Amino acid sequence: MPGIDECLIEVMRLPGARGAAVVDWTSGLALGTIGESPNGDHEATAAETAEVARMAAEQPVFAQADAPGGPPGPPAPAVEDVIVTTAPGYHILRFVETAFDSSVFLHLWLDRAEGNLALARIRLGEIAERLVLA
Repeated sequence: MPGIDECLIEVMRLPGARGAAVVDWTSGLALGTIGESPNGDHEATAAETAEVARMAAEQPVFAQADAPGGPPGPPAPAVEDVIVTTAPGYHILRFVETAFDSSVFLHLWLDRAEGNLALARIRLGEIAERLVLA
């Protein structure tokens, strides 16, 4: 199972990938980065994207509800990912599920002209499932 560096290298193989990071959304710290940063500073980008992730993850409106009439399901993160679109690109924040209380997400900065948002979202989900945090 790949660690942070291996996952980031795999993320950068996606068409249109400009930069990526693994970020702890509670502290805003980048646990690993690769490629470019939208503002030229990976640490500042990590802190800024962590605010967006935290805002989405902590909102009751996004809380996962059990299926109507069905038995309560196992606890799962309410938010899978957050997508922010800008004129030049996309920012995908993919939350990473772990056996412990995870507060980590993958951030992919994707070029709008060269990337495929649907493909990137699917592949980012697959990569997040295999990510091993030590």
